[in-house]
Amino acid sequence: MKNEASYTVPGLTLKDGHQVATALQARLHALNDLQLTLKHAHWNVVGRDFIGVHEMLDPQIDVVRAAVDMTAERMATLGVAPVGTPGALVKSRSWDDYDLGRATCEEHLAALDIVYTGVITDHREVTGMVSEIDPVTEDMLIGQTAALEQFQWFIRAHLETSSGDLDTQGAATEKGAAKKAVSASSRSRSKK
Repeated sequence: MKNEASYTVPGLTLKDGHQVATALQARLHALNDLQLTLKHAHWNVVGRDFIGVHEMLDPQIDVVRAAVDMTAERMATLGVAPVGTPGALVKSRSWDDYDLGRATCEEHLAALDIVYTGVITDHREVTGMVSEIDPVTEDMLIGQTAALEQFQWFIRAHLETSSGDLDTQGAATEKGAAKKAVSASSRSRSKK
């Protein structure tokens, strides 16, 4: 099965068009993984702020799903077949599965902050790579990154202290962030 067409968009060389599309494949996997992870958290979040967090995640999922479609269609437009199968995602991703199941709002939000950081960082890297080659793809990635950054801000607002610090500062893993968030929440409740 041939995954590359013998064409790309006007104004790009075949090599450049296919290079951009190939870079987008990792973004497609990351966005697919993100929308599934957000839905998983949506189903498994519990606690006092359940309904607010549960309902906050649905619009994020919708926007990320639209970004998945936009990214796949951009790849096809550039002349490379997008691969959206679960097996391909798992085989080629550089990150582990989301570690939390049923967990509190604080735990899921802290873990999702780590997830968003990874997706946004990689999106920015690919945006920089394509900026000299394809301004149309760059524009698409900039728009997606802006939405992802706003969603991360929504999540961080739940994790932020009034002095502007994150309860999860310094955490590098989802479980580590979740543990720090629970600890900070416990300290906050005991002060009241």
